[in-house]
Amino acid sequence: MKHIYLNLKRFDVPVDFGGVNRLAPMQDWGTAVVRSTQEALGKYDPAGVEFVQYLPEAHLLSAVLARTENSPVQIGCQGVYRMNTAVGGNFGAFTTNRPASAARAMGCTSTLIGHCEERNDKKGILAEAGVADSGAVNRLLNQEIKCAQASGLTVLYCIGETSEEQPQWEAVLGEQLDIGLEGVDRSRVVIGYEPVWSIGPGKTPADRDYITKIARFVKERTGGMDVVYGGGLKADNAAMLASIDEIDGGLIALTRFQGEIGFYPEEYLEIIRLYLGE
Repeated sequence: MKHIYLNLKRFDVPVDFGGVNRLAPMQDWGTAVVRSTQEALGKYDPAGVEFVQYLPEAHLLSAVLARTENSPVQIGCQGVYRMNTAVGGNFGAFTTNRPASAARAMGCTSTLIGHCEERNDKKGILAEAGVADSGAVNRLLNQEIKCAQASGLTVLYCIGETSEEQPQWEAVLGEQLDIGLEGVDRSRVVIGYEPVWSIGPGKTPADRDYITKIARFVKERTGGMDVVYGGGLKADNAAMLASIDEIDGGLIALTRFQGEIGFYPEEYLEIIRLYLGE
């Protein structure tokens, strides 16, 4: 099974507000993303590839409602809280935090957990509290995975090493996997590898040999779990990533990195075509 994920982060923010949304007005954005992609994605065999689109919370309901009958598009949220609701218990008094049960009730079938931006946020909060334990972030993410699975969501669990951590990549990634996956149903989790050290303007992208090495390590460490490339599946690396047997898909974000930067549905579909070779 191949997995093609789309993480739209905050690409719904209008250009006038410092964002990169040129696709549709705010109130129509989630609908536009789904309607402009689901028909073309329907030509692929659902037994061979899945398509999950992770949207900002404000657009989850409109995206779910835009799905046609038997749509190939699954809708996911960009994270869940480490605590959940319970019948006869906490009814969801978590203020700004989204419980997994709410995501499921909105129609989500999946969630993103452990993206490098989420890891940075948690690490920063813990640092302010004087916590330097490297396993703390992974324990919090483990709780999120368990809540997600208890609500029936699948999980894309992201791991990755920074430039400072790269010399100890095996220990860093091993801890993220061992702690993050402890006690979870691994059959409902896909690993997303983000080479954080290589992501961003002016940085050298991870090459085929390095990605292959990490993917093999992850599969060996986890007993063969599916691994996708989370460093950005793009038009210029689609063929290379498709040639790596150990890689089972990729995570797409921006589709255009120069000029009118942003997410463009037709370019998203072209990236998928280039990766799947169809």
